[in-house]
Amino acid sequence: MADMFGKISDMQAKMKQAQDQLSEVTVEAEAGGGMVKVKANGKREIISIELDKDVIDPDDKEMIEDLVVAGVNKALAKAEDAAKEKMQDVYKDLLPGGGMPGMDLSKFGL
Repeated sequence: MADMFGKISDMQAKMKQAQDQLSEVTVEAEAGGGMVKVKANGKREIISIELDKDVIDPDDKEMIEDLVVAGVNKALAKAEDAAKEKMQDVYKDLLPGGGMPGMDLSKFGL
């Protein structure tokens, strides 16, 4: 029983460490053929948005908005994938058989 609690404690510590490291993971996505570049971290926070000067047309505000939304959505999807991969690494070391392929970590708030 004590061994089981020790393993749970180890798993919690490794999960906390992996979650802390997610802010160091950076992904980048592009929209509009690179006219909009968005960077996000593994915690699904937007770090930066870069607009190509050619995309800035005051008469076409809607296009800029659409490209920014597309870029942000792509970056957040990449950030989520990176976070899942990072957390799967924690589970592969702790769970019998090395974790479970395709495991949905969102059920665990990850």
